[in-house]
Formats: sequence, structure tokens, C-alpha cells
Amino acid sequence: MAKKMGRPTDNPKPYKITVRIDEESRKILDEYCSKENVNQMEAVRRGIKKLDEK
Repeated sequence: MAKKMGRPTDNPKPYKITVRIDEESRKILDEYCSKENVNQMEAVRRGIKKLDEK
């Protein structure tokens, strides 16, 4: 059986994580997403990249 074809991408995302957050963190995330006009996953990716800034 052939592998199912999805949308082609230059940046595949094969890893999935699930997290539980408290109400305060959720509020911060929602406000950031509204202000920056991004979805939650993009906001989380940006936060992870900030951890690597030097």
C-alpha cells in the first residue's frame, strides 16, 4: 500500500505533543494569538524557538 499523499511542504512536522496548561497560561496564549493573528501551534513554536535564542 502506498503512503498517503498530503500537502507538500518544505517544513514537515512529524512530531506531535500534548500539553495541559492552567487557566492563566491559556489566557496569555489566547491574548498573544489574537494580538499576533496566529494559531496556537504557531505561538507555541515561536515560544520554543525563543528558548534557543542566545
